[in-house]
Amino acid sequence: MDQSTSEVNDHEMENYTQPNNTDAQATKSPSPNSIPPKVEKKPRFSPKYILSGHTKPVASLKFSPDGSTLASCGADKLIKLWDAYTGEILRTLEGHEEGISDIAWSFDGEFLASVSDDKTVRIWDFGLGTEVRCLQGHTSFVFCVNYNPNSNLLVSGGFDETVRVWDVGRGKTLKVLPAHSDPVTSVAFNHDGTLIVSCAMDGLIRIWDTDSGQCLKTLVDDDNPICSHVIFSPNSRFVLVSTQDSTIRLWNYHTSRCVKTYVGHMNRTYCIPACFSNTIDKYVVSGSEDHKIYVWDLQTCQILQVLEGHRDTTLAIATHPTKDMIASAAMEKDLTIRLWVDDSTSASNLAL
Repeated sequence: MDQSTSEVNDHEMENYTQPNNTDAQATKSPSPNSIPPKVEKKPRFSPKYILSGHTKPVASLKFSPDGSTLASCGADKLIKLWDAYTGEILRTLEGHEEGISDIAWSFDGEFLASVSDDKTVRIWDFGLGTEVRCLQGHTSFVFCVNYNPNSNLLVSGGFDETVRVWDVGRGKTLKVLPAHSDPVTSVAFNHDGTLIVSCAMDGLIRIWDTDSGQCLKTLVDDDNPICSHVIFSPNSRFVLVSTQDSTIRLWNYHTSRCVKTYVGHMNRTYCIPACFSNTIDKYVVSGSEDHKIYVWDLQTCQILQVLEGHRDTTLAIATHPTKDMIASAAMEKDLTIRLWVDDSTSASNLAL
């Protein structure tokens, strides 16, 4: 589908990290002459730390909500916790019987959820480093997981083609959604937990009502490429979808239109996630099968920087919740995790 930039409201996109701040925005109405001209600033990410420890490919990386800890998981059945600011290993969590595909932090940072080819969803106490629950119900490999903002629900998806909603406190399945006709590759809640988005190898992106389990919307591109990953934008007005036609699309799911398209990377084989930056500079970041990391301008869709250093497909990507920092991990020929920091951040206020 062709890019249609006219569908994007600039106010919505520029303030996409502030979902509930419309009143505050309205009280600030500077005249056009008082607004300084926008100066394009390109990031200058460079490697800060290289972390080694996993013995098989890393499948997922997630920063803790306060940004102090990086969690990693992979085919070696392990979860490793790292100090995000020093690169030091803090703890290794063991318990899964097969490789781990995804991890997610609770929003208070006290718990981690993980999913595995052993068909289980496990919940871990971050402070104690112990497993506190093992959720069973999926009938095949579990591939993706996320918490809702209240951290009382989990959503998971897997190769049994279902999306499951779990009550964390009771450790029970609340809903089983017959979501897709192929393995589910990604699931996520929106910013207030009222919606769930899922995508799958069937090429469909679906929006679900959390309470009722009803499918509210189905999105599909004309060419129907395999969908690798999906997340809501922080204000929940859009979804960012990675597909295995080497394209990342930003959808306005209310109008069922693709409004931005990001290209230049390689993604034909693996489920490689894309994510938003969380700082004042709005980027889209993704790994790539050419071993690189790509950083696009959210609005213009232009590639701002390409990060090189890994020696294999960059399969896992995460952006820091408050700082201009990216974590990346690669496959068999590399096995390292790299932490990248934007050297231009300290000087960004000079270009006004």
